[in-house]
Amino acid sequence: MLAFDFGTRRIGVAVGEQETGTAHPLEALDAEDNATRFAWIAALVQEWRPAQLVVGLPLTPDGAEHEMTLRCRRFANQLIGRYGLPVHLVDERYTSVDAAQRLHEAYGERAGSSYNKAALDALAAQRILLDYFGGTDGRFAL
Repeated sequence: MLAFDFGTRRIGVAVGEQETGTAHPLEALDAEDNATRFAWIAALVQEWRPAQLVVGLPLTPDGAEHEMTLRCRRFANQLIGRYGLPVHLVDERYTSVDAAQRLHEAYGERAGSSYNKAALDALAAQRILLDYFGGTDGRFAL
């Protein structure tokens, strides 16, 4: 499976195996135009050949939807249309906060560098995928 942490600037990606319940951060793309984004995603789909895709769905702390929620739903629908794979939406509240904390624990002050912003998005995608599998249970690692 591939998981996506969708953003207007970057998209983080993780890969995982549902049978084992494990996931690993891959990378993040820093591009705003759809042509670049979907060419990159097509290459990932070709390389990893996932059976399903997972997209993080941002919600407010009380569970309400907002503008970014609608953008993520549109992104998920575009994935379905382009690749014909099932797409699952997963509540992504606090995944970026958790990923930032783990980066800070691992790298200290260097965790805030621009390089690590991409790592943050990939780690958030990993957390989204692990949440889809049923929780992290200590399987979340850098």
